[in-house]
Amino acid sequence: MDLRETKALRRITEQTILIFSVAKWVFLAALIGLVVGSSTTMFLKALETAMTFIQQNPYYFLALPLALAFTVWFIQKIAPQASGHGTERIIEAVHEEDGRIDPRIAPVKLLASIVTVAFGGSAGREGPAAQAGAALASAFAQLTRFDPYDRKKLVICGISAGFASVFGTPIAGAIFGVEVLVVGGLLYDVLLPSLVAGIVAYGTASNFGIHYFRHAIELSPVLDVTLLGYAALAGVVFGIASIWLIEIIQTAHALSARIRVKPLVKAAGAGLLLIILALAFSPKYLSLGVDSIDAMLAGTPASMADVILKPVFTAITLSSGGSGGVLSPLFFLGSAMGSVFAQFFQLSLPLFAALGFVAVLSGASNTPISASIMSIELFGPEIATYATTACVISFLVSGHRSIYPSQVFEMSKSASIEVERGKVAKMLNSRARNRYEGLRGAYYRIMQALEGTLSDKGAGKLPEFGKRKKL
Repeated sequence: MDLRETKALRRITEQTILIFSVAKWVFLAALIGLVVGSSTTMFLKALETAMTFIQQNPYYFLALPLALAFTVWFIQKIAPQASGHGTERIIEAVHEEDGRIDPRIAPVKLLASIVTVAFGGSAGREGPAAQAGAALASAFAQLTRFDPYDRKKLVICGISAGFASVFGTPIAGAIFGVEVLVVGGLLYDVLLPSLVAGIVAYGTASNFGIHYFRHAIELSPVLDVTLLGYAALAGVVFGIASIWLIEIIQTAHALSARIRVKPLVKAAGAGLLLIILALAFSPKYLSLGVDSIDAMLAGTPASMADVILKPVFTAITLSSGGSGGVLSPLFFLGSAMGSVFAQFFQLSLPLFAALGFVAVLSGASNTPISASIMSIELFGPEIATYATTACVISFLVSGHRSIYPSQVFEMSKSASIEVERGKVAKMLNSRARNRYEGLRGAYYRIMQALEGTLSDKGAGKLPEFGKRKKL
């Protein structure tokens, strides 16, 4: 057999393997999407029924202490891994446990989240759906004896399917699953199964009667440079809003850990605090806040109280042991921040509420690509340029922190900041790097010269150009 025949045989073998691999993962991902789409449908319908029944009384939230205490007891008794806001636990399982997730988490997480949210806990829906989906995917992988790598791929499919079926954004859901695990390390080898799982889960939920909101933003097809500038400036504001959400939740968890009382007592106390805050300010900061988000996207003005208080309600709920996701409160914050920004500069309230909706997601979860795609799926293609600009700037401004503490960083967001690559967000240390090249170095030297600190003898000599540590 000559060299040409050998190369041809290798190419045929390679293509055959790839075709079989594609077929295998399309089938497996479709199966995961079907299961997750079905479980999400049951969860969303059960949650809607519970909220309709319980929240018909205007003072439904007075039972919050009992609801949060029950949630903590129920989770601790059956599946302690189901605590927290869902997606974070999945990321942790992928990075640290080879994708192994206790299958009991699925029903426990869904029921606990229904109780928390229906009685007024400020939390979201995506965390329970994604964690339940990932738990089912992990159980399937363990049952069929998949190796650790393939098991992790299936779990990532569960994340994508959960996101897509909750928000009705199959493409953004697929990208979110492969983008959220590692900042700066998009997992291309999981892209196809994540995409299939997201599309199938979304289609399954839609066919079972789940309806998704869409807010088309009408804009001129011609690029408005002034509006683009405002979108860029808003991106900075949205990045700061992301920091506010992350810091208040982490601070609440730290404070909660210092309170040396029984978990049930702590949960009941947090419920009582939420009641006091709701009576003092407004009950609209409780539960999902979907009606308020819809109103802001339709043009109802928001206030700085909305920006400040919703994250506080969410931090108290989650740090006390309440069960649920974090993205619905995040969308509330983003929409409110966008509305406040638009009011200040007399701009379109619906447009900037929509920009905030996706840009705070980008900044808080470090997922600018999926957030940008989500803007198109929810608000139409005309918003793409402005939304992507806001999302990328928000992502950079939010710094090396994350709403998901187990998210791994494989990049620095600035050449002037040194970070430890490969570390999770909760363990990440960052510091400014001295850089004397480029415009910054020229400016530094000019200022030293004007101050008379440089001399012919080399006093105040700066480090040599190009001498900087490798990351």
